[in-house]
Amino acid sequence: MDFAHEKRVAARLLGALEDGTLSTVDTRPLAEDADPALLFLIIRWLRARYMGHPAADGVLGRIVALCQLPSVARAVKAGERDAIAGWFTETYDPGELDRDAFIDIVVDKLEG
Repeated sequence: MDFAHEKRVAARLLGALEDGTLSTVDTRPLAEDADPALLFLIIRWLRARYMGHPAADGVLGRIVALCQLPSVARAVKAGERDAIAGWFTETYDPGELDRDAFIDIVVDKLEG
């Protein structure tokens, strides 16, 4: 299966945080509905990609705003402990994957 719907949803969440396409209020349901491992890995990927980047303040600011919501903070913590998050962290350097490859790999692993 190609998990096209799941990949679109994951890409929308990533885009909301990376590009600011949605407000924190509008991003909240996406984050709360996301698999905790996916949420953790999206945040980890963005932090790695934007370290030292000129747009880092905006991206990291959106992450911080979202993670101030208790439900999201709990999900991120749970995702960090997930076996798939551990697998991804041991297997890949987030900086080596572009946005589409990252989404493909993570969603295929989570859904497969």
